[in-house]
This record gives sequence, structure tokens and C-alpha cells, in this order.
Amino acid sequence: MTKIHSLLIGTAFTAFAATAAVAQTAQPAAGISGQAQIQTQGADVAPAAPAAQGVQPVTPAPTRLTASGSTDPLVQKRDANAKANAEYRASKKASKAELKDQQKAAKVQYKEQVRDAKINQKADKQAANNEMKMNMEGQTATQADGADVKH
Repeated sequence: MTKIHSLLIGTAFTAFAATAAVAQTAQPAAGISGQAQIQTQGADVAPAAPAAQGVQPVTPAPTRLTASGSTDPLVQKRDANAKANAEYRASKKASKAELKDQQKAAKVQYKEQVRDAKINQKADKQAANNEMKMNMEGQTATQADGADVKH
């Protein structure tokens, strides 16, 4: 029983020592302007507010605590696979967008070619009609001039 008793007392002293060490390293509570608050006659009196002095209070940027890289090979493999999958998905998305742009450009080019072909076809048809009319007018003019055309 004495061994257990001394062990418990030793553990208690260790806990008190650790608590005291933490209490010594703790910083005093800061007031609104970053200075320690002054206590007078049981009432808290803080220095003048920074907004009243025309100064905006400075708030520190939030920090993200992240664990350092694990030395476990399975965790490293999982992280590497996740990174590779993310890169693959991004590459696939970029390729798909590029293909879509190429198809859109090809479709625009095809429509332009079809429109030009229709215009050329219409112009060819008009030219053929004009030529036929000119030939018809030329034949009627020669027939009128030469009345004894034999058939």
C-alpha cells in the first residue's frame, strides 16, 4: 500500500508542477487596445477605445493548423493517389473544353462553307439564266432581220 500511496503522491506533484509551469508561461489578459486592463477599486477601467482615437483595431489573420506529412507509406500512397486523381480530372476537364471549342469552330466553319456554296450556286444559276436569255434574244433578233429563214 505504501508503494501505491507514494506513486499517487508523486503523480500529483508532477501534475501540480506541470500546471504551475503552464501558468507561468500564460500571458496576461489583453484589453480592447491590446494593453493590459487596469483594475481600480473593483471596477474594470479600460484605456480609450481605438475607434474613438480614429484607429481601427487590428485582428490577426486566422491561421490554419495542418498536420505535417505522415511517414506512413499507406497514407502517402493515398495522398499521392488523391493528388494524381485531381490532376487527371482537371486535365480531362481541360481536354473536354478544348474538344468542345474545336467542334464549335468546325461547325461554324462548315456553316460558312455551306452558306458560300449556296451563294455560289445561286450566282451560277443566275449567270446561266442570263446567258440563256441573251441567247434567246439573239436568236429572235436574227429571225426578225432575216425573214426568209427556212426550216
